[in-house]
Amino acid sequence: MFPIRDHNPSGRIPYVTYILIIANVGIFLSMWHLHGDQRALFRFYADWALVPAFVTEGYGYTGFLSSMFLHGGLAHLGGNMLFLFIFGDNVEDEMGHGPYLIFYLACGLGAGLTHYLSGPYSTIPTVGASGAIAGVMGGYLLLFPKARVDILVILIVIFRIIPLPSWTVLALWFGMQLFGGFGTPAGAGGVAYWAHAGGFALGVLFALPLWLRLGGTAFWRRTDGHPPHPDADYTNARTRIPKIPRR
Repeated sequence: MFPIRDHNPSGRIPYVTYILIIANVGIFLSMWHLHGDQRALFRFYADWALVPAFVTEGYGYTGFLSSMFLHGGLAHLGGNMLFLFIFGDNVEDEMGHGPYLIFYLACGLGAGLTHYLSGPYSTIPTVGASGAIAGVMGGYLLLFPKARVDILVILIVIFRIIPLPSWTVLALWFGMQLFGGFGTPAGAGGVAYWAHAGGFALGVLFALPLWLRLGGTAFWRRTDGHPPHPDADYTNARTRIPKIPRR
């Protein structure tokens, strides 16, 4: 199961979220040709990905930032950009464009540091915006715990969209990262669980001053835990495909 949308579009255009999505997609397309040459791809990752062993040896520090804009494949990119699109606009709306950008980058850097500390001698290159996006999700959880998020549930051949409060979705996701982090050696399995968990926790922490400035629990009571915008009305339009009766 995975989220496909929330029910509260932002009150203003989320320019930074859109720019981040465009930047990530553009950088991925610019390095598309490398995916056909594994040797060239790994040379590129050696220069720009986050490789914990390099940092331990005293170089490769730029990977903390540059790795946030690299992705290992279309599914990796698409999943990250979907999560950023769903949760980023409302967080940006409350923080403002500039502070939101700083918040995003700080969460990404902190997620990279958490990943490094979980396995400082790992030689596996780490790429992806998921640590920073996890921070956005943590901020979303603190600010809008009751916002409705539609989850697409796939059970073999059954597809169903279920609306759930964001605290349920995000707490479950965070729990899965902790479970994966404790159950998987650092860097193994292709998922940087501790980067996700660290970014999420930092997102909650970094959003805390804003939440307190908005009134803390009084802000929750005032908005009922939702973004302060009208809910979107997602109704299933009737299909124009005619039904064929059985003979």
